[in-house]
Amino acid sequence: MHAIVRFFQMGGFFMFPILMVLAAGIAISVERWLHLSRVKKDNSQTWDQLQPVLAAGDFDRARDMVNEDGSTIAQMLSMGLARQGAVRRREDIEIAMEESLMEIIPQLEKRTPYLALLSNIATLFGLLGTIMGLIAAFTAVATASPAEKAALLAASISEAMNCTAFGLMSAIPLLLIHARLTSTTGQIVGSLEMVSVKALNSISTFAKRAY
Repeated sequence: MHAIVRFFQMGGFFMFPILMVLAAGIAISVERWLHLSRVKKDNSQTWDQLQPVLAAGDFDRARDMVNEDGSTIAQMLSMGLARQGAVRRREDIEIAMEESLMEIIPQLEKRTPYLALLSNIATLFGLLGTIMGLIAAFTAVATASPAEKAALLAASISEAMNCTAFGLMSAIPLLLIHARLTSTTGQIVGSLEMVSVKALNSISTFAKRAY
């Protein structure tokens, strides 16, 4: 613990902005991870209940189910099922669900891009802190005696590098988390598209039989 405090103190002023960036990134990461995990769980439960109903062609019951459900799958299917009773064309139902999907995707991706931005900011703060530290080090060395210059310069550079190290230690995890959240969002969007196609196929099948 003492070594961590010492490392932080030796980094200089710019360690504090990097720490704030890291804290903001962690807060966004936790919020997004919990949200996406809840969305995946709710979607899975909703689809498990809806799939047999759609396969049986009971669209009235399916409409009631999605209207009472708050999951993203229910939001998307409610648009399509609302059109199912009024129109026969598959394209109209598909367009309605695509419109709903276009509204859902920004909600899934919300705040995730900030993690990549915060990662870059942490790296830049680390570099800036190192540069400012080196400037101060060379300024101090210029007025030091020749016997002290080498030792003073080595110590000053070591301290200045702490800022870059902390910036990278903050940036790398944020980038990895960003990649993971982006992948999870892609999986959710892919599952929504799959459900959309399956629902359309069920609607089309029973529409042809009725026709």
